[in-house]
Amino acid sequence: MTATRVLVLNSGSSSVKYQLLDMRDGTRLAAGLVERIGEETSRLKHTPLSGGDEEPREQSRPIADHEEALRAVADELAQDGLGLDSPELAAIGHRVVHGGLFFSEPTVIDDAVLKEVERLIPVAPLHNPANLTGIRTAMALRPDLPQVAVFDTAFHTTMPESAARYAIDVKTADEHRIRRYGFHGTSHAYVSRKTAELLGKEPEEVNVIVLHLGNGASASAVRGGRCVDTSMGLTPLEGLVMGTRSGDVDPAVIFHLMRVGNMSADEIDVLLNKKSGLIGLCGDNDMREIRRRVDEGDEEARLAFDIYIHRLKKYIGAYYAVLGRVDAIAFTAGVGENAAPVREAAVAGLEELGLAVDGELNSVRSDEARIISPEYARVAVAVVPTDEELEIAQQTYALVAGPENRNA
Repeated sequence: MTATRVLVLNSGSSSVKYQLLDMRDGTRLAAGLVERIGEETSRLKHTPLSGGDEEPREQSRPIADHEEALRAVADELAQDGLGLDSPELAAIGHRVVHGGLFFSEPTVIDDAVLKEVERLIPVAPLHNPANLTGIRTAMALRPDLPQVAVFDTAFHTTMPESAARYAIDVKTADEHRIRRYGFHGTSHAYVSRKTAELLGKEPEEVNVIVLHLGNGASASAVRGGRCVDTSMGLTPLEGLVMGTRSGDVDPAVIFHLMRVGNMSADEIDVLLNKKSGLIGLCGDNDMREIRRRVDEGDEEARLAFDIYIHRLKKYIGAYYAVLGRVDAIAFTAGVGENAAPVREAAVAGLEELGLAVDGELNSVRSDEARIISPEYARVAVAVVPTDEELEIAQQTYALVAGPENRNA
């Protein structure tokens, strides 16, 4: 029997998201979330997806740590006949946020990989420790099974030095690994490839601007399937206006807040990462609520929306210039896929660049990838639902399966 299943794990500081996929056709067999790990009342929601009429199963109870969480996940999968001891399980794929420059491809995890991911904790203090915990727990549960790390930063390692370097002292930058790494890489890779497919072309033939717009948001310029620039930098704080993150600010703002506001580095970190962006501007970070308030004439919400769109347009224009020729702009993630007013506003006034949206096409809600620009538009505007779990599973399976089994 050929093992064709891949379990995808995304371990956060107090949560584990998971999906089990069959790589013969990408079918999802199960999905779920364990959240509030380590709190008094944790929650596990498991959804069987193998074709029956099974309802999601939920439980609320204390779950002390990630090991207990993964054991609970294994129990839920076993109830559906999909246990971690199944001979059909080929590998476990792990989302790892920061791989630095060392990891540009999915990688089978060993002690050396673990040490390097650990060494990167100073540039990803919120994410890499949780990713490592999930990996170590999964390795303890199935030490015989290949475990693969798929890095958020990997897709962006193709950026030229002119895009990746900050204009600071080179020796200082190299000593402290300061450069632009980019994030959301699995999403940008998947969406840029799917956009080319939507246009009936190979990725190598297409230049795409990908706009991953969720609570975290990033843009990328993709030339012929390779990232040449992206909006996030050393951390996910740089770039677009986000739900709670500021995006681009003058670095001197930090010094000003230290000197004049008597704020500590930690306080400024919290301000820029958790109390800025849309929530800092208007008190809401849900685009649906912001649009409702805009429609009711709320000026605070209107200003927040306008700032969000202004920054988005700046990046569209900048990446148009970087690419020289743009074949498509692809909107993805929660806001990009669902907020028609954001898509419309982002390209409004850019007709001279060949950009436009068809109002009727833009208003349609669908889970399918689709073109929303009119036929006459020189540049296709697309909505392409992202699928990071499938991308991780595909990269994992391609690495661990023999060449003769990869298309099983």
